Amino acid sequence: MPTSLPALTLTALAGIPDVREGDDVARLLREAIESAGLTLTKGDVLAIAQKIISKAEGRQVRLAGVETSPRAVALAAEVGKDPRLVELILQESTEVSRHRPGVLIVRHRLGFTCANAGIDRSNVAVGEDEAVLLLPLDPDASAARLRAELLAATGAAVGVVITDSHGRPFRLGTVGVAIGAAGLPALWDRRGEPDLYGYRLQHTDVGVADEIAAAAGLLMGQAAEGLPAVLIRGLRLPPADGRAADLVRPPELDLYR
Repeated sequence: MPTSLPALTLTALAGIPDVREGDDVARLLREAIESAGLTLTKGDVLAIAQKIISKAEGRQVRLAGVETSPRAVALAAEVGKDPRLVELILQESTEVSRHRPGVLIVRHRLGFTCANAGIDRSNVAVGEDEAVLLLPLDPDASAARLRAELLAATGAAVGVVITDSHGRPFRLGTVGVAIGAAGLPALWDRRGEPDLYGYRLQHTDVGVADEIAAAAGLLMGQAAEGLPAVLIRGLRLPPADGRAADLVRPPELDLYR
């Protein structure tokens, strides 16, 4: 029997204010960690909601300034959505995967497939004009930059996962997924390792970053919780500096494209 069983702790970080364009997210995270009476240590992982990264990077768009194309107007009529929103969805996508009234599923320019290109109206202050929030331009780069800033400020080499909520084609309900990652194996290839009976694993790639995002989502919530970051401690991962892009299935292996 092992002398100590594996244990994992997840702590939601409270007190992070409504993020604005240009805000120092690394500083806000450090302050929230300090307020919680914690100190970052090597091996910790921070899961961070995409919204605060997008807000800090100025990815908020006011619909009043969006010019619509004939394609967006026609598709909007089919799905029953605002043509300005559909225009942004098309701009953020490489192709439309499925659509019907109320539903628009696209392949995002980052490679994954999701509803509405990940564009969100929830938890976005609208002011006088209605606004929406786009995903970060390069979430993996955002995660790497944030990790470097935290390392410089604290001396702790931590993992960073930027999360979003996606639906799945064959199951109901949204779950947290990783759209950006740094400082950990986003995809852990365990092929060739033995199981309990000595069988060598043949097809086991573990989506570590997605599992982290899903676990953090239990604390972050989806509505007015106001908890956009979670500190995860106790993971036993091999050293790696993977990217969320590693999780995207190549088009030639995608049977549901």
